[in-house]
Amino acid sequence: MKEAIKIFEEKKVRTVWDESSEQWFVSIIDVIEILTQSKDFQTARKYWNKLKQRLKEEGNETVTNCHQLKLKALDGKMRLTDVATTEQLFRLIQSIPSPNAEPFKLWLAKLGQERLDEMSDPELSIDRALKQYLELGYSENWINQRLKSIEIRKELTDEWKNIGIKEGIEFATLTDIITKTWADKTTKEYKILKGLKKENLRDNMTNTELILNMLAEASTKEISQATNPKDFEESKQVAFQGGNVAKIAKEELESKTGQKVVTGSNAKDILGNHKKLK
Repeated sequence: MKEAIKIFEEKKVRTVWDESSEQWFVSIIDVIEILTQSKDFQTARKYWNKLKQRLKEEGNETVTNCHQLKLKALDGKMRLTDVATTEQLFRLIQSIPSPNAEPFKLWLAKLGQERLDEMSDPELSIDRALKQYLELGYSENWINQRLKSIEIRKELTDEWKNIGIKEGIEFATLTDIITKTWADKTTKEYKILKGLKKENLRDNMTNTELILNMLAEASTKEISQATNPKDFEESKQVAFQGGNVAKIAKEELESKTGQKVVTGSNAKDILGNHKKLK
């Protein structure tokens, strides 16, 4: 999941894009604050608690199906927050009398359309990612590698979908096999090495790590297309073979340089080194 801040008439709305379900989750409290024109966050939260209780008593399924995700609070800490999909929010808005209701519905529709546009024209998504990475301070060389890695990952997951591999646990299992094979660490172990928690592992890889991870995923896709695995079990073997291509390259590089490729360096180190070079 990827968290983002969206703006509605100068008001911040915390949102999260869930890649597995391909939909936005939006902070309900932020929406309530806008619709009720609350003077502060606490007032909006009290309004939502009362509304939620009333809707539950009425048997409203929208409230029952709401999720909770950890979002950054005003104090900077990650706290569990009630969130809803755009579809659920359209239903909730009907329960809140507000002059902002119609403008907010248009804003929600636009939020969904932006994602649809990106799906039909991937360059829009890439342009947005490029801008975000530049703002964070990454070097253009690193950004080029990272954007390429996004493209290669998408090609691999598309191949998995074509085979019938299920998103979620099966995707994660195959990814772990690839990573464990070439890097000698599962995704979780790799993140622990780099001191990461919720952060994206690829955003914290060095150029060389990114390149080898891309080689592993690209090789897995190519082998899969060449051998046509029938199911998840056969795809596990393909994932191992793809990861092994990158493992051989990694070991060859390490033998020539005497240095380990997989390290504890993370984004802070990468960005710090980039600033020193300026």
